Amino acid sequence: MIDLSIIIVSFNTKDILQECLDSVYKNLSQKYSTEVIVVDNGSTDGTVEKIQNVKIKIIQNKKNLGFSRANNIGVKQAKGRYVLFLNSDTVLFRGTVEIIVKFMDSNQGTGAATCKVVLPNEKLDDAAHRGFPTPWNAFCHFSGLSRVFPRSRIFAGYSLGWIDLTTIHEIDACAGAFMMVRRSAGEEIGWWDEDFFWYGDDLDFCYRLKEKKWKIYYVPTVSILHYKGVSGGIKEISKNITKADPKTKALATKARFEAMKIFYKKHYTDRYPSIITWFVMTGINVKLKLSDKIEHI
Repeated sequence: MIDLSIIIVSFNTKDILQECLDSVYKNLSQKYSTEVIVVDNGSTDGTVEKIQNVKIKIIQNKKNLGFSRANNIGVKQAKGRYVLFLNSDTVLFRGTVEIIVKFMDSNQGTGAATCKVVLPNEKLDDAAHRGFPTPWNAFCHFSGLSRVFPRSRIFAGYSLGWIDLTTIHEIDACAGAFMMVRRSAGEEIGWWDEDFFWYGDDLDFCYRLKEKKWKIYYVPTVSILHYKGVSGGIKEISKNITKADPKTKALATKARFEAMKIFYKKHYTDRYPSIITWFVMTGINVKLKLSDKIEHI
């Protein structure tokens, strides 16, 4: 068994993917044996043709099967004792992978770990440092209460805003943009839930790890760059570089809100009264309708 398998799911991010792969090979440590697997979800922009000469394993799907399913396809080919799920719109920096592998080796109860994920505007990608979206945490986040009280344990549970971001610490969930997973932990939970097509899959993954008593850590001593949302095209931070067409943006928007419903129904329906569930589902539907209106302005 080798040390590390890096799985990258791609969908119409040809140039960004090339930048990602260049950074991977430039910054990988020689101390660990590594393989790189790219699972392409039916790209039509010449992605596969562009990376044919790169020394990687390419799995080419005929259509977009979604993030979770594509990752599971990659896992079946992976041989590493650790699996790093890495987005195609990321750039690795020197030492990041090596430090996270060392951390995992030294902390056997850790099921997954992430680094400091930095956006192009130099801010932290909040998806890399999250609390679980309980009804209360979600309400505080979407109502703006968490922005008014960003350090409060009561109101900032969605982002765990009271924790010192310069220290290594345990978190509820990290982003699938950079998530290093211990093979035994991934196997115990059955890897990715394919009910999630786009978005929400990483939250669900982390939730199930926690259910099995695995720890998830945020390690800010190393970092990566995340352009964020280039494939889906619905993130403000990457609107000037995405090549996503209107159909793809509509699919990503729908999948984003559908993921919220799937996560709640799967993990919270039995924990909260039906009236809370009604408010949550109504809120999600309202947010979806508002997003649709904004898209058509």
